[in-house]
Amino acid sequence: MDRILGQPHAIRTLQSALDSGRVHHAWIFHGPRGVGKFTTARAFAAILLDPDARSDADGHLRSDPEGRVAQLVARDAHPDLHIIRKELALFSSNSEVRSRKLTNIPFDVLREFMIGGFVGETHVPSRAFSTARMGRGKVFIIEEAELLDQYGQNALLKTLEEPPPGTYIILLTTQESDLLPTIRSRCQRVAFSPLDPVAMRTWFERAGLAVNADHRAWLERFADGSPGLVTLAVEDGLFEWWSTLSPVLRELDRGSFPSDAGEMLAGFVDAYATAWVKKQKHENPSKDAANKSGAERVFMLLAFHARQGLHAALDHGEPPDHWLRVIDLVRDADRALNANVNLKMVFEALAARWADPADVGAVA
Repeated sequence: MDRILGQPHAIRTLQSALDSGRVHHAWIFHGPRGVGKFTTARAFAAILLDPDARSDADGHLRSDPEGRVAQLVARDAHPDLHIIRKELALFSSNSEVRSRKLTNIPFDVLREFMIGGFVGETHVPSRAFSTARMGRGKVFIIEEAELLDQYGQNALLKTLEEPPPGTYIILLTTQESDLLPTIRSRCQRVAFSPLDPVAMRTWFERAGLAVNADHRAWLERFADGSPGLVTLAVEDGLFEWWSTLSPVLRELDRGSFPSDAGEMLAGFVDAYATAWVKKQKHENPSKDAANKSGAERVFMLLAFHARQGLHAALDHGEPPDHWLRVIDLVRDADRALNANVNLKMVFEALAARWADPADVGAVA
């Protein structure tokens, strides 16, 4: 875990547990998106699963990064490492599960790939209670654990209460408050934070991104200490989105209302979703899930613009009211989309309200 950047407290907590030989069976890694929760969970798993892990001269338990176990874990190919994420629905043995929208972690996915039970008419054995295939133990990493609904969380609770020997469960979440209190109380909680500027500079050096100075400066501001957001922004071309969007947002800030502002915002989402669906090779790719991802990226850019404006206002002793209102508008629009309000209507209403400082109504 030595190469993990910017999370000294989290690494100390986990290393201390490993060194003591008394590793708790259930963990929650909570913190902002893209700051290393999954990377750390995988490194933690490599040590837990490695029968050849040994203490170094400082007494810290280590796994050889060039060893077989570490290499399998790095490729997500270790048979005793199970990564639970919403996309597993696409690989379900049940066609109804495969056809569902990828907006949460279906209860049936949890059953089929972890806790066992009936999926449709078929009873699936529990992988959590199965024998480890390579003998050391089993690790389950649940990404976006907040996407488990109440039924899934309650079912998981039974496994957390009576864990099989040698089985470790790591829940990753950006919204710890969405997990049931009974889940949180049975897990060791580890907080992750945005990386500081020094750690981010090291990350950029390691990443070797082929971007010019202006692009990199924008990425640093946009990501705000999240390497994961840098990667997402580069892969999805968000700097190019921003270059088009920024002048329109400045007009809205001045109270001007470009008639096509809402249509432009919706257009970003539609273009992203259409391209995403075309790239998918599995059956029945979800346009709804792609729209949600595209809208999330637009909201990231809008929130970034508002944060930048808020910081500038505070730095210059100016009233922050406009920027706080814009942040609320973006949150309202996000909630409206999650409530299945029409995408174009949401963005048109958002743009209209943004340009009207007297507006106090709802987005939709």
